[in-house]
Amino acid sequence: MAIQQQRYISRLTKDTVALILAGGRGSRLYELTAWRAKPAVYFGGKFRIIDFPLSNCVNSGIRRIGVLTQYKAHSLIGHVVRGWTHFRTELGEGVNVLPASQRTSDAWYAGTADAIYQNLDIIRSQRPKYVLVLSGDHIYKMDYGKMLAYHVENEADMTVSCLEVPIEEAAGAYGVITVNDSNRILRFDEKPAQPTPSPSDPELTLASMGNYVFNTEFLYEQLIKDADTVDSEHDFGKNIIPQIIDKYRVFSYSFRDEDTGKKAYWRDVGTLDAFWEANMELIEVIPELNLYDLDWPILTVQLQLPPAKFVFNQQGRRGSATDSMVSGGCLISGASIDRSLLFSNVRVHSYARVEESVVLPEVDIGRSCTIRRAIIDRGCRIPANTEIGVDQEQDRARGFRVTDRGIVLVTAAMLGQQLHSTR
Repeated sequence: MAIQQQRYISRLTKDTVALILAGGRGSRLYELTAWRAKPAVYFGGKFRIIDFPLSNCVNSGIRRIGVLTQYKAHSLIGHVVRGWTHFRTELGEGVNVLPASQRTSDAWYAGTADAIYQNLDIIRSQRPKYVLVLSGDHIYKMDYGKMLAYHVENEADMTVSCLEVPIEEAAGAYGVITVNDSNRILRFDEKPAQPTPSPSDPELTLASMGNYVFNTEFLYEQLIKDADTVDSEHDFGKNIIPQIIDKYRVFSYSFRDEDTGKKAYWRDVGTLDAFWEANMELIEVIPELNLYDLDWPILTVQLQLPPAKFVFNQQGRRGSATDSMVSGGCLISGASIDRSLLFSNVRVHSYARVEESVVLPEVDIGRSCTIRRAIIDRGCRIPANTEIGVDQEQDRARGFRVTDRGIVLVTAAMLGQQLHSTR
């Protein structure tokens, strides 16, 4: 019986094209997205945010994928080209980068629905039966095949994936869904101030994850209709979904943990505090997000790097890392790393101490530095004896960004180093 179900889902995924909306500006990440789109932001010691929806597609058996880019896409496009071009093109598989290129008019992508509309000719050429539209800027692991099966079994025209979140968290932040006993959507409100309570818990609400399944012909019809509507913002949440829920079969799909039945792991790392916290969660003894899961691997560009190296074993000058994640190419030379994530090719020199920090690739931390509760952007050269996260007023005076929770963001530009990295 299980084999029949697997084959059934396999047929559905083969008939599906996935389109990942990856043009997000990520303005609440401030200088961290000054030179890269939010989906290109680094996460988890060696990955980028875009790797999570891409890995979900591959692990779900979906191998026809489009990545729609717009805002400062150079870093994102380079990453996708380097790391996601290993498909069998002769079988129609592949990841296509679809930048905003004024294909249907003189305008760039005007909204989420318009981004798909401007690529209808490309979608048509692949002749899918279903189209999976995905947000490209969230951290989670999800089997899209099960959502597709749910969509087909409900004879739905559109299915919206959702999860339960606290009402105060969803207010003004997420699209909110109201459903009946059959999970058919009765109402969709885009970022309401007072979200509708969930049927299962009055303190929770059903929030849209920004992931949708469409019957392909139905999607074409709705996108063309929306494109011809002059006052539309051409957005799925604001325009498409509210217009169709009364006339068509639109269902919600609850994203839950397969083992516990509870809300599954999902993080929106759209603020500096949320980004730092989600990374810090990974260093727990048993993190909620398991990056060591061989059954559902998160894939990325595999750089050819030597192993991380820890040198010197003297009192006060011992290369060590505790409760941390340290990537390939790192060299910890007589320095102490505690409760931190170091991405590839980081150098930390003698007598330095790094605590509760996220250090992006190719950072060089000088001798006798102290860094606490910080995010250090790619390529920074931290001068010897620098203190970061020790005195917040001093951090602000030096031009570093300090969040409400006291997390310090440091970029090369803040240090007077004109790196202008687009990576």
